[in-house]
Amino acid sequence: MQSILRQLGQLLPENGLLHQLEDLKPYECDALSAYHTVPLAVAIPDTIEQLKSVLTICYDHDIPVVARGAGTGLSGGALPVENGILLSLARFNRILDIDADSMTAVVQPGVRNLAISEAAESYGLYYAPDPSSQIACSIGGNVAENAGGVHCLKYGLTVHNILKLKILTMAGEEITIGSDALDTPGYDLLALLTGSEGMLSIITEITVKLLPRPAMAKVMLASFDDVAVAGEAVSNVISSGIIPAGLELMDSAAIRAADDFVHAGYPADAAAILLCEVDGSAEEVADQLEKCQHILQNSGATDIQVARDEAQRLQFWAGRKAAFPAVGRLSPDYYCMDGTIPRHRIADVLKRIKELSEEYGQKVVNVFHAGDGNLHPLILFDANNEGELERTEELGGKILDYCVEVGGTITGEHGVGIEKINQMCGQFNSAEITQFHAIKAAFDPRGLLNPGKNIPTLQRCAEFGAMHVHHGELPHPQLERF
Repeated sequence: MQSILRQLGQLLPENGLLHQLEDLKPYECDALSAYHTVPLAVAIPDTIEQLKSVLTICYDHDIPVVARGAGTGLSGGALPVENGILLSLARFNRILDIDADSMTAVVQPGVRNLAISEAAESYGLYYAPDPSSQIACSIGGNVAENAGGVHCLKYGLTVHNILKLKILTMAGEEITIGSDALDTPGYDLLALLTGSEGMLSIITEITVKLLPRPAMAKVMLASFDDVAVAGEAVSNVISSGIIPAGLELMDSAAIRAADDFVHAGYPADAAAILLCEVDGSAEEVADQLEKCQHILQNSGATDIQVARDEAQRLQFWAGRKAAFPAVGRLSPDYYCMDGTIPRHRIADVLKRIKELSEEYGQKVVNVFHAGDGNLHPLILFDANNEGELERTEELGGKILDYCVEVGGTITGEHGVGIEKINQMCGQFNSAEITQFHAIKAAFDPRGLLNPGKNIPTLQRCAEFGAMHVHHGELPHPQLERF
């Protein structure tokens, strides 16, 4: 192993290989800090040739590789493997081209999400997917997790906003997936790679779609005295045929936390609020604004504010974007869930979350991408108390189980990683999981890329099923190599 580390050190630039414990500790987890593992070493290449050489050496010696971008992931997708190399793509941070005529940008995986829109601003263009962490998260990680954001209801997830990927296989083979055209013959491998959580390849270049900035955007803040009524209002807006640019729900605890944190101007006495934004031409905005106001009033809104100017619009959104860090001030720890449900079941799911919260005696703060049914319950806990993390995981697992029960899924944008790997056993049957492994093997036959994430083994599912049914508890996730 020392010989391999020497080889890596010789091919990488200065400070491009970290192997001392104090240098490795900052890489031991992503934003899901409940799980942490110190890797064997961290490789930080700054050229494609260096990157290929790292993969080739690891491939030749059967060393696992976990790719990492900005480390903002919330599912443990970038959790290192103890006997493996953590591959940082932080130095691949250049915007290679912006083509205003074709409305595309070619970027490296380490480019920050927000930086794409900042670079395209002078052309009157922007990149639509806007995760709450967009100021820090990298586009390569967005592709790996198929990230969404507050405006994905109208403009789609990452998969709907990219055209082409350049990737490296574990063996160091360069492949181009997709094209500069809107469609490509053959199987839709672009969609397969998007959301594959670093298990199939290493992304080295991304061609993203850019959109013209809307002529106008208006946001309204609707207050409700019952969070379930607010959930019903979401379904009423969508069923009317209107697709807002964003439709977000926050409950009373999230409202107070966000307002205390960024002073967003939220009503302190509301049980829930909806942020509903419409954009387009002045005529479109005026028409949809009036219709949405009417629908929300008839759906039980106790008060509706329309942002008086652009500054207040941004202020309203600042509160929503800061919801996660704001809730972090309420408790020593919180566990962020990420499930997706049919919109018409929002009220039912909120009721069930409340029941589970009371059953477990743990507070749950609710923040929703309500328009597309993507919920983010934040379970408050204190990891210093023995057994509380495991109890919190059990509560979160039951929330995700209920999401599946009502016709939803266990993730909407954060990915599975290590966090939800047990819940995959409830979402998919053995034949489906076997097929997932076959796809993994087609790209990575030795199972060296991000092992133990996303797709459980059939043995794990059998063990999970037995424990879940007979003991009523979730096993603690453990990394296992496919």
